[in-house]
Amino acid sequence: MANTQDVVVITGASAGHGRAVARNFARRGAKIGLLARGRDGLEAAKREVESLGGHALVVPTDVSDAEQVEAAAQAVEAEFGPITVWVNNAMVSVFSPVRKLRPEEVARVTAVTYLGYVYGTMAALRRMAPRDRGVIIQVGSALAYRGIPLQAAYCGAKHAIQGFTESLRTELLHDRSHVRVTMVQMPAMNTTQFSWSKNNMYHNPQPVPPIYEPEIAARVVVWAASHDRREIDVGASTVAAILANKIAPGALDCYLARKGYSSQQSPEPADPSRPYNLWQPVPGDHGVHGPFTDRSARHSPQVWTTLHRGTIVAIAGVGLALAGLWGGRRAAKALSRPARALPHSDGTRLRELPAA
Repeated sequence: MANTQDVVVITGASAGHGRAVARNFARRGAKIGLLARGRDGLEAAKREVESLGGHALVVPTDVSDAEQVEAAAQAVEAEFGPITVWVNNAMVSVFSPVRKLRPEEVARVTAVTYLGYVYGTMAALRRMAPRDRGVIIQVGSALAYRGIPLQAAYCGAKHAIQGFTESLRTELLHDRSHVRVTMVQMPAMNTTQFSWSKNNMYHNPQPVPPIYEPEIAARVVVWAASHDRREIDVGASTVAAILANKIAPGALDCYLARKGYSSQQSPEPADPSRPYNLWQPVPGDHGVHGPFTDRSARHSPQVWTTLHRGTIVAIAGVGLALAGLWGGRRAAKALSRPARALPHSDGTRLRELPAA
């Protein structure tokens, strides 16, 4: 459980998964700096945080601007004190085949979804490293390991975050730093991402099933703040995608070439006039959930197993110990029985070993 004295910064906190993370930290009484571009969503998130027992500071921030990120970190510490947890979560995306992408679209996705994490990590380290404490959580994706069609810019950014984080982790180990960095790899989630990402396709985008509600992943992020894990995979589909890419990447290429287009497009035709948030935030409060609630899982046995791994191992250890004790007692009991004798054809009796 997160410490009630935690001072948390969450980027992309105005809607979707970032807002779900803010709610979970709020239930633990944390003080939270809410960073995003859209003030409407940030103000709504602040009201939620405070109604749940937390404290919130709204800091409108474009994470693609390093100076804005640094200023936001200063504002949070001036209001709440030293930052203990920094959650990099902000993202934008474009649904499009590569041949239809424009250079400025790729640059913008990279600036927000990748460089936003870099700038957030740097701002956190400036404060955490001298104190020799703190946690940086990178909200990743199965797509950090496995690229899929129609999301090349986003997949490229997530791959970059993975490489950046691995480099950082080795440097922290070299410095024997107590600052921790954890990457949480996400599955497809029912968030606002699919309602306001730029779309160059003929149909509306949708997450690739199975789809999970963002609260599942939010619980993992908050749990990671107080548990030392290098990486955490959320959902069986994330585990399967990463594993399949390690075992048979070529076969997965062919599968995604056949299924990757249709699985990411809904039957509804795209509306060219629909607003998107690539360059500017979409006005209004968009909440946490996208339009796929009726198709989304609210529970994940894989997540439960991951978060309770220590308990499972302990129970298994007790079970093995009891089984060993029972087996030992059974064997000792067998050895204590009198030996049996069997008749021989000539009328004599043969001695046998004790019966099992």
